[in-house]
Amino acid sequence: MYWGKVIGTLAGMATLKPWFALLGLFIGHQFDRGFAERYRNFEQQGAAAGHLPDDYLRSLFQAMGHIAKSDGRVSEAEIRATRAVMHRLGLAPAKVRNAINWFDDGKRPGFDVLPAIHRLRRGPARKPELRMLFVRLLLEVALAKDHLPKQERALIWSICSALEIGRVELAQLEAMIRAQKGFRHSPEGNADARRVRNAYRTLGVDESTTNDEIKKAYRRLMSKNHPDKIVSRKPDASDMADAERRTREIRSAYEMLKARRSIR
Repeated sequence: MYWGKVIGTLAGMATLKPWFALLGLFIGHQFDRGFAERYRNFEQQGAAAGHLPDDYLRSLFQAMGHIAKSDGRVSEAEIRATRAVMHRLGLAPAKVRNAINWFDDGKRPGFDVLPAIHRLRRGPARKPELRMLFVRLLLEVALAKDHLPKQERALIWSICSALEIGRVELAQLEAMIRAQKGFRHSPEGNADARRVRNAYRTLGVDESTTNDEIKKAYRRLMSKNHPDKIVSRKPDASDMADAERRTREIRSAYEMLKARRSIR
């Protein structure tokens, strides 16, 4: 976690006083330490769908659909953000279809999201880190738009209350996600996005590919290109050098996607 330091330092620099920048850096560091501790246990397990039961996923995507529809229409940005969550969780095609159906359920007029949230707190989300993850993913979809309507903010707060998450924790999550969003639209963020696209291209897959399929693509390419695998062909020095370069590219691409998509 480093978004607290980024936000704190930028806020301090905005005052044009170096001491305030240092103070912002220190406060941000303390925020990062405390915030990271909340996620450490879950991040060690991985955010893969295999660790999230269907009841959890059902409530998550129903809540996403309910919040997205609460202002009258679901925006393209919200749809893209919801798809991104599905891919990051590594949902298999069948679970993606379920998630889309659950999202549509939440959009229905008269849908009441709170009973499912209360059941979630007593069951699949008993652990605090799973409740925080739930709200974090909701916010990633809700904040995909440039503006968060009052009714959506009120719904998010009612869900946080049902999950026993306070306003300070909610504000921390929102600040982190907005900082990440700002980074993605910066020159550095654009360069990072290009590196991710190149990683998908190197493995011959795309963002819609499941985690299992990415692992299979990686193993297949390594088996085909690793220098140890081509020795029997008696390659010359140039061929061996190409194999070593290609192997490094494949391994680097996989490690990047492994980290970004919590592949285990």
